[in-house]
Amino acid sequence: MSERELRCVICDGDMMFEAPPCADGHDDDCPELVCTRCGAAEVIAPIVVHLWWTPQSPRKRIAPQQRRAA
Repeated sequence: MSERELRCVICDGDMMFEAPPCADGHDDDCPELVCTRCGAAEVIAPIVVHLWWTPQSPRKRIAPQQRRAA
C-alpha cells in the first residue's frame, strides 16, 4: 500500500492517506485513497482536456479603413 499526505476534510488537517488493495489492478496508482485516521474516502482523478485543432486556410486580413483627408 502506498501512502500520501493529503488534506482530510473530515479531520480538518493534513493526514496520511493510503491506497487500499485495488481490485481493478491499479496497484500503487489507484485513484482511491483512504484517510488512515478517520477512514474517509478520497478519489484522485486526473483532469484530461482534449483540444481539437483543425488547420484552416489563412484568413485574408483586411486593414481597417484609414481616415481620409477632406
